[in-house]
Amino acid sequence: MQIIVDSLRKQGKLYKKMQDIAPSELGIRNRVKIYKATDINGYFWAIFAISQKSKLFIKDVKKFEEIYAKLALFCDHNFKYKIIFIDAPICSKAKEAFISLGWKIK
Repeated sequence: MQIIVDSLRKQGKLYKKMQDIAPSELGIRNRVKIYKATDINGYFWAIFAISQKSKLFIKDVKKFEEIYAKLALFCDHNFKYKIIFIDAPICSKAKEAFISLGWKIK
């Protein structure tokens, strides 16, 4: 979590509260780290961190949108911002799909 906080702090994003949410709480089996954060302005952020070796494709975009929907239901509110940290290579169509759905890719 410290790496994510440091990289966002370099961009000027500060959070007063950041909570780790286990994927098992949402009923998913993916190996993804999910965080719910509140910035100093009171906006809610959904932060996903993925570390894998295989490339992300368009089918993965749908999977993360489903995970986001489950997170919104679990937390009982929608998030103002959605950020995804990806260590893997990403398909150009998947990148365009993430951006069109309102995701910020880091």
